[in-house]
Amino acid sequence: MTEHAALIAPAAAEFTGILCGIGESGLSARTPCAEYDVRALLNHLLYWGPWLEAAGRKTAPPEMSVGEAEAGLADGEWLSAIEKQTARLVDVFGTSGAWQGMTALGAAEMPSSIVGDMVLGEFVFHGWDLAKATGRTLDVAPEAAEAVLASATAMGEQARTMKVYGEEVAVAEEATPFERALGVTGRNPGWTR
Repeated sequence: MTEHAALIAPAAAEFTGILCGIGESGLSARTPCAEYDVRALLNHLLYWGPWLEAAGRKTAPPEMSVGEAEAGLADGEWLSAIEKQTARLVDVFGTSGAWQGMTALGAAEMPSSIVGDMVLGEFVFHGWDLAKATGRTLDVAPEAAEAVLASATAMGEQARTMKVYGEEVAVAEEATPFERALGVTGRNPGWTR
């Protein structure tokens, strides 16, 4: 899946564009992820981003003294922090080397390409979540839509078992690849705030 490396930078650019439009008042908006408002989703991204980066660099994961819910990472200079984190993820996963061989995400060993697809999915799916929550539109390239559909389908059952994805949402027969990918992850493509 090293060809997916080329999808990372454009997806990150779209994602960052959505982030830049979130004002202080938007932080309490609900998102399509039922357990997260915008602030909690940003906290989630800031919490797990260093783990993904470490997996891409094939280095030890960060040591966390608190869990995600207690981390409080989406306060203060959250936009600068997430922009820098996104740039580091692009730096790592925008090259084919990060997609090759095996790596560890925490204690779990897995193919590096799976972690790369997770990063792409973070930008695309959570970018969509944040866009929907704030009344904006995320532009997903056709190649990125096909890539996240393939990876979401491949990981679907395991991700649902681990409560990473919700129950699959049925989509219309004429749904686009991205709408089908949203459905696989448990998101309703027609979600409104």
